[in-house]
Amino acid sequence: MCRKTEGRTEGPGRCALRHSPLIPTFRLSVLPSFRLAVLPSFFLLLLFATPLVAQDTTLEASRRRLEEIRRERDRLEQQQQRLQGQVHDVNDELSNLERQRESTQRIVSEIERQIGGLASQLDRSSAELILAEDNLAERRAVLERRLVDIYKRGRLYTFQALMAAESFGDLLSRYKYLYLTSRQDRALVTDVERLRNRVVSERNTILDVRGQLDRSRQEREAEYAKYTELAHTRERRLQQLQQSARNTERRLSTLQKDEARLNGLLAALERARREELARGSLRGAVAGPGSITTASLGKLDWPVEGTIVYRFGRDTLPSGGIIRWNGIGIAAPVGTSVHAVEAGKVRLVGQFGTYGLTVVLEHGNGYYSVYSHLQAAAVKLGATITKGAQVGTVGGENSDYGPHLHFEIRGDNQVALDPTAWLRKR
Repeated sequence: MCRKTEGRTEGPGRCALRHSPLIPTFRLSVLPSFRLAVLPSFFLLLLFATPLVAQDTTLEASRRRLEEIRRERDRLEQQQQRLQGQVHDVNDELSNLERQRESTQRIVSEIERQIGGLASQLDRSSAELILAEDNLAERRAVLERRLVDIYKRGRLYTFQALMAAESFGDLLSRYKYLYLTSRQDRALVTDVERLRNRVVSERNTILDVRGQLDRSRQEREAEYAKYTELAHTRERRLQQLQQSARNTERRLSTLQKDEARLNGLLAALERARREELARGSLRGAVAGPGSITTASLGKLDWPVEGTIVYRFGRDTLPSGGIIRWNGIGIAAPVGTSVHAVEAGKVRLVGQFGTYGLTVVLEHGNGYYSVYSHLQAAAVKLGATITKGAQVGTVGGENSDYGPHLHFEIRGDNQVALDPTAWLRKR
């Protein structure tokens, strides 16, 4: 029943508003319940957010290590290309391939670590998405109830609540209550919007992480293929080196035999020269001076213009074998004229094993010059030629060094001399 006030009986609407469950005495129980409903979700989000920050830091560090390892492997690949284009110790190339393989294995391990981290991040993001969706559903249900309640009360509820105040103090209390209720409703709408955005963000994060996982798995497969390729390359290179070692051994053996033959030939020529001199001295003939003497050091003309592709002494063949050259190799185009460094007598014209087409000139005093890897000879056996006369043309295009002239100077007792010490300085 409604009581009388100053002799007047309250109307049903005024009485209903005064006894409504939304009067100020009820507001204190409404607002704390809203805060208590939000707090658990807030703390759970904090618990999930902290591991994700640490996980992102770990993944970023792993990506930096991965880039460093890849840069190291790129450097090794460039080094391998340089090694393949120059004479080198084959152990360097094998070591390079092994280091590339180790780098690739480290890359695979780093990618595996990233995949594990991304999988953990995916699990956390999925759990957080479920939590956010549950919270969103809960807050939406609360919002729907509030909207239904507001709709049922009608548009004039606020004015009716204020007009039903019995005093100025009651008016202030009702206004404060309506203000707090309005702020609570706005916070509820904001919370629903925030949770909705959170759900969208988590879904996008999951899509991004899944994309990263797919890319990482593809990278892992590519690195596995790279690792397999490097292993096969190393195996093939080992087989090639073994075959090359056998070929080089046979070639060095042949070179040694040909060198021994040349030494024997020069020794025979020198004996014949000395015997001829001895017979001439018995007849009273006087031996003429040789065209090459120690005074010729650093004064002889070059037999052909070109760069030196190998020098006198110990050297490493392109195939990896070790050899001692008794002369020098001078690169020149095929067919370039080769000239005598001094006047002399032709003592050999013909094929000479691994030396190829060879011409040997005798210069007296036990000195000989040797011109090998010729394409063609321009002199005949026994002929006497002058300094600068054409001996032949450059050949050797099928050799390891390409077209070049092999040139030697032999001294007393067929000792090989360094030609660069006898030729003019360039």
